[in-house]
Amino acid sequence: MRRVVPGPCPVCNTEIEYLYQTENIPFFSDILLMTASCECGYRLVDTIILGAGEPVRYTLAVETEEDLEARVVRSTTGTIEVPELGIKVEPGPICEAFISNVEGVLYRFESVVDRVLSWAEGEQRDVALALKAKINDARHLAFPFTVILEDPDGNSALISPNAAQEPLEVERKGE
Repeated sequence: MRRVVPGPCPVCNTEIEYLYQTENIPFFSDILLMTASCECGYRLVDTIILGAGEPVRYTLAVETEEDLEARVVRSTTGTIEVPELGIKVEPGPICEAFISNVEGVLYRFESVVDRVLSWAEGEQRDVALALKAKINDARHLAFPFTVILEDPDGNSALISPNAAQEPLEVERKGE
């Protein structure tokens, strides 16, 4: 479905067109794309996942170049963990979905560490430098490591013939 709806720009109140379009994206189910732009510079680009699947957990032992190339599809409800690095990234209020590969996920981790290094001092800086070196070693397969991807809404995936998939046990609030 594609629908164009006129409405006011929230910045300058000029009439603009808001585009709403639904698509089916593998591993994301149905999504709603929303876009709008105005000459004043206002821009809206948003994606909302409309469906949910079964809670899922993927595990991949990364030991080869092929494993580094495994596709990672992370929705806004997915958690990625690499226990050997001590890294667990959980979704937050402004979490964005992405499609990458294992190597790309390691680069994402490294970019966060680089931001920390821009202000860290003393022991914090030493810890960040050590983590950056360990991420680099993982990217160059200096040691085997595990990628765990969990999604209670079932809209994430680790796509590789070597990845194990199993149902995720989800604790409900109040249990």
